[in-house]
This record gives sequence, structure tokens and C-alpha cells, in this order.
Amino acid sequence: MEDAVIVSAVRTPIGRANKGVLKDVRADDLAAVAVKAAVERVPQLDRSLIEDVILGCAFPEGEQGMNLARLVGALAGLPETAGGVTVNRFCASSLQAVNMAAQNIMLGFGDVFVAGGVENMSRVPMGGFNPSYNPRLVKPREEDASSGPYQPLELEYGYSSYIPMGITAENLAREYHISREAQDAFALRSHQRAIAATDNGTFKREIVPVPLPNGRLMEIDEGPRRDTSLERLATLEPAFIKGGSVTAGNSSPLNDGAAAAVLMSAQRARDLGIMPLAKVHTMAVAGVRPDIMGFGPVPAMRKALQRAGMQLS
Repeated sequence: MEDAVIVSAVRTPIGRANKGVLKDVRADDLAAVAVKAAVERVPQLDRSLIEDVILGCAFPEGEQGMNLARLVGALAGLPETAGGVTVNRFCASSLQAVNMAAQNIMLGFGDVFVAGGVENMSRVPMGGFNPSYNPRLVKPREEDASSGPYQPLELEYGYSSYIPMGITAENLAREYHISREAQDAFALRSHQRAIAATDNGTFKREIVPVPLPNGRLMEIDEGPRRDTSLERLATLEPAFIKGGSVTAGNSSPLNDGAAAAVLMSAQRARDLGIMPLAKVHTMAVAGVRPDIMGFGPVPAMRKALQRAGMQLS
């Protein structure tokens, strides 16, 4: 089986949905910036070798519809011989795209792939434009969690599947005894690390600037806040349930952004004289109850480590 390696990886700056400068940039244009830059960082590559563009998108409709990956390939100037497929695994959509590219390389179904993801939550909202929920997988309205802690509702076809992410975070905090203080401290540390990576140039190496409709360039992330503190975070009210611990300050914001990577076989990289950034050793997916969806990476990582013969230590 062939080894799959990552030889290039870039991202756009991350904008604040509905508030930031990327709210006026289409998702396909945004992703094209990332794909074009990722390919340009591999000047040795003959673009005719690109087998497919695999793009993750959680809400592939509206401007993010019509097989977004194929459109992005065209906008990025890739040859028409490169295919395009859009995949959806919600939060892990772009990771799934990378997995699929690596799988194809490992099995010999292509030598070079572009994989990535995009979401412009300013222009395609959470849940999409016209959500239609299957009544057999939704909890009754009187079970609405906004008035108190949510208890998972077991239905004939499994657990209620349409649960806001903020509620799943509250469920995890309660189940694993993660205090409000611990969440605030983790959030503050995340802001501080992101700001440090911006200031010391670490992020600059991976960010490709995005041209804006007003002629300016966006070059840094909008999310990290220099003025936040534990004291400020502590003043925020719970965002999802009364008496909860998840707030606007210790949650991930709604964002606009894109990322892309070039993957190829290790042999192709050697032939081109390219030093890989990383090797894909293995991969795994795992399902958990929808009401604790944020826990999913834990069993998936355990599977992947076991398959690779590795340990976290």
C-alpha cells in the first residue's frame, strides 16, 4: 500500500460570521483563494496530475451548493481534467476530505489530490435556508432545552438528532464535570495562544490573504481578542440554558473561512524532490449519541492510535 503525504497546507484568515469582513465574500471565491495558494506552494507539481478536488462543506446549499468543489477548482485555475466532489461530515467535513484523498492515494486510485473545506456562515446560515426535520428524529417542542438542562430523548429510531451544538456542550460539561471556571480558563488560553501565534509569525506561514470587495486584503484572524480576561469572561450570561456554563465567551464563534492541502503519494513527492509536511499514518471515525456529539473525536482518536500502533504519550 502506498504512503500518502501532505506537501502543502494553507488557510484563509478566519472571519467573524455576520460581523467580519468576509461576510461579503462568496464561499466558492473564498475556497478558491485557499486552493490556488495550496497548489502554488508546490511549484514542482504538474497540475495535470491532480486527480480530484475533495472539498468539505457542512451546508452545501445556496452559494455553497452545485458541487462546490468542482466550481472551486475552476475558480482556482485548475485544469478541467481535475474532478471535484463535495463531502459533508458537519464539523469534520474538511478532515473527511483529507481522509478521502489519503485513502485514494493509499489504494492507488490517484497520485495527487487537493483536499480542504470552506464555510461562510454569514451567507449560508446554521441549519441552511429551509431546514426540514424528520419528525421521527426530533424531540417534541415541549422538551425544548432552552428552559432547563436537556435530557436526551430516546426515540424509536434512536436519540433526538437535531440538537443545537451549545446544548451538546452543556451536556458534556455536566456529564464530565467541567466547570464554568475551567471553560473560561481554557477559552482565555486559546485567545492568548492565537494572539501569540499571530504576533510571532507562526500563523503568517499558513495564512493566505483574501482580497476583499473594497480592494483591501484580509490577512489576520478576527476571532482572537486581546482585551479579554477571566474577569470579563466571568461576567457573561449562559448562552443556551438557564443556569448553564457555556457562554458566548467560552464557545467557538460562528466563522467564515477556508483551508486547502495538497496530498500526494510519497513516491511522487520523492520523484519531485519535495519534503512532505506530514504523513497520513491512519484514520478513523466513530459515532456517539447526538446529544454529546462533541465527544466524538475521543473514540475516533483511540481507534486511530490503535490502528497506527501509537500512544498519546
